[in-house]
Amino acid sequence: MGLFNRRSQENTAAVATLEVDPALAALTGDYVIDPAHSSIGFTVRHAMVTNVRGSFADHEGTLRLDGTDPSRSTASIDVKIASVDTGIADRDGHLRGGDFFDAETFPLMTFRSTGAAFLGGDTYRITGDLTIKDVTRPLSIDLEFNGSATDPYGNQRVGFEGGTDILRSDWGLTWNAALETGGVVVSDKVKLTFDISAIKQA
Repeated sequence: MGLFNRRSQENTAAVATLEVDPALAALTGDYVIDPAHSSIGFTVRHAMVTNVRGSFADHEGTLRLDGTDPSRSTASIDVKIASVDTGIADRDGHLRGGDFFDAETFPLMTFRSTGAAFLGGDTYRITGDLTIKDVTRPLSIDLEFNGSATDPYGNQRVGFEGGTDILRSDWGLTWNAALETGGVVVSDKVKLTFDISAIKQA
């Protein structure tokens, strides 16, 4: 069930109009991301042959959802770089260091939305600015709305999941090493993934 149901009208331009779903319009409001039930992760190719997956355990954020007009929805997320976890302590230490994120100097990765759009069905695109190491560049993320529910504690929750691909070099993450067989240790392309559960505020 999307934030809108699409209804076609026959005319020369074959223009479709959007009919608001009252149940979803009622979801309009401010939400806080629940980090215990959310994940922000990444996947990157290692040594040209396999993938390394990791996540950032420490993050927080807010959403402003507008169920009647998704273009007015907003998102703000802060991620603590030092919380990076790939399952190997030495690798995590390397990622926190100067070759990659330099977490001591640049402790946060942030995303601030600048726009949102309904793509059809349950899919939405949020655009904004991603900042890593004081480099800010535009980013678009396609998200699927997974629905809403009231949890056992009476909290109204909404869920979204999705992702996007970036080139880490665009944010100054350029460290690499050549392989004897050709290629490099770490690919430039990184897949970011988001699985978000957010609680509506009173």
